[in-house]
Amino acid sequence: MAAILRVEDITVRYGALVALQNLSWSVESGEILGIIGPNGAGKSSCFAAVTNSVPHTGRIYLGGEDVSALGTDILASRGLRRTFQQNSFFGELSVLQNAVASILAEHSTGLIASIVLPWREAWTRERAEATAAALLVSFGIGVDYHNLRPTEIPYGVQRLLSVTLAYGLGAQAVLLDEPAAGMGGEDMKQLAQLLLDIKARGAAVVLIEHHMDLVMNVADRIIVIDQGCFLAEGPPAAIQQNAGVLDAYLGHDV
Repeated sequence: MAAILRVEDITVRYGALVALQNLSWSVESGEILGIIGPNGAGKSSCFAAVTNSVPHTGRIYLGGEDVSALGTDILASRGLRRTFQQNSFFGELSVLQNAVASILAEHSTGLIASIVLPWREAWTRERAEATAAALLVSFGIGVDYHNLRPTEIPYGVQRLLSVTLAYGLGAQAVLLDEPAAGMGGEDMKQLAQLLLDIKARGAAVVLIEHHMDLVMNVADRIIVIDQGCFLAEGPPAAIQQNAGVLDAYLGHDV
């Protein structure tokens, strides 16, 4: 299959510091790619470069199209979405209203239509709320949470909400920056299932994560980077047996 997202020779510099050097990788639809490495390896800089949030050299291709010069908002509208290490919500809105905001591009009424056809605006809003509620439930966020603010729901559900809002009604590729941060136990199992659900819907998932058990269980392939450079690539079983990776990151007990 052709890669839905392809990164070629990405280099990121912050002054004299080279955060990422000539890194290349690709991910297909319906695939989960894990990116691992120690703190400071350049993982988050990689996501920032892929979404054109920082200056970089190299090329980014989405669905075969060179998108290296497009703004982050345009990339998002074309289906390249990402999350951050910290949750980011509209704090004064409910969980349901946050979900509605995430699908607004697909469920909105133009200004003129809203003025001259107010019934259409009301109908569109009701449809958006129903669609957003169904989206939340489909990813394990029950109706009991929908009318609460994000800060009022359990932390594990907040993390699920971040991923759900990034995916929205469908994304070509979703970049997830440490979605399991601060999670464990049953919350981790629910997150793993959510990632597999997104994969089953045909999206490409790229996962930066320090929880090795999560990465090894859900990733189809893993990229390992060190000090901004490529170190290793392969399926989880091969990465677990890679002597260089074991010595540098995972430890021999993994």
